[in-house]
Amino acid sequence: MKVNAMTHAVAVAVALGLNPHNDGKTIEELKEKLLTLNENVKNIQAKADAEKRELNEQESKDVAGIFAEFESVEADIERRERIAAMSAKVNAPAARRTQTDGLETVNAKTEERKPAAAPAARTPRIEAIDDRKTWGFRNFGDYARSVMAAASIQRGGGGAVDPRLVANAPSSFGQEGSGADGGFAVPPEFRQAIMVKVMAEDSLLSRTDQQTSSSNSFTFPKDETTPWQTSGGIQASWEGESSQLSQSKPNLQNTTVKLNKLTALVPVTDELLEDAASLSNYLNTKAPAKIDFKINDAIINGTGAGQPLGFLNSGALVTVAKESGQAAATVNFANITKMWARMYSQCRKNSIWLINQDVEQQLPSLVITGSNSGVFPAYLPPGGLSSSPYGQLMGRPVVVTEACQQLGTAGDINLVDLSTYMTIVKAGGIRADVSIHLWFDYDITAFRFVMRVGGQPWWTSAITRKNGSNKLSCFVNLAAR
Repeated sequence: MKVNAMTHAVAVAVALGLNPHNDGKTIEELKEKLLTLNENVKNIQAKADAEKRELNEQESKDVAGIFAEFESVEADIERRERIAAMSAKVNAPAARRTQTDGLETVNAKTEERKPAAAPAARTPRIEAIDDRKTWGFRNFGDYARSVMAAASIQRGGGGAVDPRLVANAPSSFGQEGSGADGGFAVPPEFRQAIMVKVMAEDSLLSRTDQQTSSSNSFTFPKDETTPWQTSGGIQASWEGESSQLSQSKPNLQNTTVKLNKLTALVPVTDELLEDAASLSNYLNTKAPAKIDFKINDAIINGTGAGQPLGFLNSGALVTVAKESGQAAATVNFANITKMWARMYSQCRKNSIWLINQDVEQQLPSLVITGSNSGVFPAYLPPGGLSSSPYGQLMGRPVVVTEACQQLGTAGDINLVDLSTYMTIVKAGGIRADVSIHLWFDYDITAFRFVMRVGGQPWWTSAITRKNGSNKLSCFVNLAAR
């Protein structure tokens, strides 16, 4: 079938993920635009909600315009993806039709048969897979092998570049922007698979007050005054009849959180690339595990310099002293009750215990002595009476993490309400890139994962009480012993 030059040019542009009308937008850029539009409309609605009012006329027009643009971009993405899928099918060479006895049919009308000729060298057929999320790849191993084959071709090897790579390669960048430079974008589904694992149950990130930002910084207003505070901020007063009312005003502060870059660079050898199952397991387990732990560690221990500020370094932290004569590297029931007493009561319902695993062996020996000489366990292990995958102390879950400090050191056991810890994740989650040039002389391909995340406690200081000298907080730990 013949294709005229104009039709061919359009097909090539679509196959490269470009707008055939030459506006320079790729499918990936359009998807990023959807995230930006979503963020914009959420901000408009949030502003109206914060002011407890309906949208004004201009805001309503803006929202309607965003909705219309969102639908237009969605339709544009769907059209380009469908055309790209069609192009991949059309460009894939058809397989020969052979009879079951191994002889080729050369004349369908007369059914004349001749011995099959030796097959000529040709591009292997790529089966069309109707899965837009993976761009036609069966799994990450299938994708990585195609990338490595393309690298071999560029170094002088024979064969042809997999059309699925060409159809979805970015075209506006240097090293990672085209097949000729060796850069191919990782399909979206694999990025999502990593993000899901980072957000798994044992990740502290999922327990925080998480926000999404389209920029690399996030500013939010906050009011840290207490209801019983007698100066500063909004005040309430008892007034007599016909008396002039006392005036007060809010005491708001702006806090800006910077998003820091967290990366994982994973070099993969030829041997590993040949084993698709091993590659998928390696990249989708090791890289997320490293990212997950780094985030957990920053939420607890972060310095705030080039990384989130951890609650152990926050001005809001309250540290409970050890008991008189307490043995080194121990935890007793008096420690637990005093830590519980320093947790602000409104934060207890969301609080969890974060502990080093070496602390766990001491918890079953914690007991409560009753008035009739009865002894009751203070700690309920996972399952059993707790009916929970986590153990429980004072009715709250006990979560073990290697990010906590070693036994006997401040930070080995912590009582925290992570819903008062704010994290900001860059819209789009993890960005994944591939380069075959970093270690090309070693036959190694580099897979790079980049995530931007920032975080810090909402509170900058502990609560000064109206009636009581002990300060309260949503972050409590036990001193060294």
